[in-house]
Amino acid sequence: MSNHNVLKRDLSLSHVVTMGLAWMSPMIFFTSFGVLHEGSGGMLLAAYMLAFTAIIFTASSYGQMASAFPVSGSAYTYVSKAMNPLVGFVVGWAILLDYLFSCIVAVLMFGINLNAQFPAVPSYIWILLLTLIIMVINIIGIKTSANISKIFVLMQILFISGFCALLVYKAMNGGITAGLDPFAASGEGVSLTSILAGASLVCFSFLGFDSITTMAEETKEPKKTIPRAILIIVVTAGLLYFVTAYLIQQMYPAFKYSNVDSAGYELMQMIGGGTLAAIFTFVIIFSILSQGMSSMTTVTRLLFVMGRTSLLPRKFASVHPRYRTPVFNIILVSIISLFALFISLETAIKFVSFGALTAFLFVNLSVICHYIVRQRQRSPQDLLLRLICPLLGAGFILYLITQLDKASLMLGSAWIVIGLVYYALQKTTIASSREATVTISES
Repeated sequence: MSNHNVLKRDLSLSHVVTMGLAWMSPMIFFTSFGVLHEGSGGMLLAAYMLAFTAIIFTASSYGQMASAFPVSGSAYTYVSKAMNPLVGFVVGWAILLDYLFSCIVAVLMFGINLNAQFPAVPSYIWILLLTLIIMVINIIGIKTSANISKIFVLMQILFISGFCALLVYKAMNGGITAGLDPFAASGEGVSLTSILAGASLVCFSFLGFDSITTMAEETKEPKKTIPRAILIIVVTAGLLYFVTAYLIQQMYPAFKYSNVDSAGYELMQMIGGGTLAAIFTFVIIFSILSQGMSSMTTVTRLLFVMGRTSLLPRKFASVHPRYRTPVFNIILVSIISLFALFISLETAIKFVSFGALTAFLFVNLSVICHYIVRQRQRSPQDLLLRLICPLLGAGFILYLITQLDKASLMLGSAWIVIGLVYYALQKTTIASSREATVTISES
């Protein structure tokens, strides 16, 4: 295996967009429908619009930092260069938590869903199978993964579009029961506090747009392509969520479900019977597969950059001479993904949320540090886009962090402490090695 740490620059704008949407998985609207509907008091549209408004500020910050530093590494690279290497490491360590557990979440959800459909086959069989498939596809090359993801993302968009078309057809035949006011429906008597709480939950639906920043060194013209792709991903997801939430809210304001976790499936059965529910399950399975592939790509590229900067052993920065992919990282992450055999879905999601929100907070702050403080770009436009907007983004993300439960904060904090201990040991080892080299050369 070669140590020549150059990745293959293969990805176009469409590839990057579909990889981001694959990580985000638009079908998450339905898989988390019950939790989000309950958390927002039925005011899903209002919650999604508030969440989108907040996330768009953070997405803009990622776009600006991707333009300033068009290399792989995501939040780790941006914060290290704009603020401080130690802070950058802490943020990178936190986002590593997000990306690693995203792989675990994907294979775990795959196992849960397939086991529900085929009870005779244990969930661990499906987990092992998906892990192997994702590993092989990622080793072959990122373009292969992107092309496969493109098919599965298109499948999700077509399903959501078809579902909305079905609701419109029903509405034209007298199906609307709540009127046309997008903020009425089941929201009567719902407080702003409840809607804000719902917005903090639905932000989870937008996680993943940042993942494409780890692919900058495999993207053609990353300085332009990555910021453009981030905007397309967030706006596309927002439109899908808005339209779907609005139509459901207007037509089924009193929809009740027996199980929060299966509310999306129950909704399909109510609207389209067994046929729609079966199609829904089929699409969900492939959406999870594409999310797993994209998650694997994201975390292995972050490990690659951390290995190249010597924060991790140099082995992490190695690239296969034929496939031009970080095969060592891919195999390692595949093994780590098998923790899905032992960990609960709830615990894995807590790790993901803590890591993502920590990175979002510091990327917003890094925009201010880089452009306003270091570059001294302080025109009225700069103050608006590179000071006020990032502050608004950081403020909302900080609010979301305060909404995490104690278990999430404790687990995340413990991970950060482990990272700091590792960082101190790594720096001590490097310093000792340099002193030994100097002593030998002097003698």
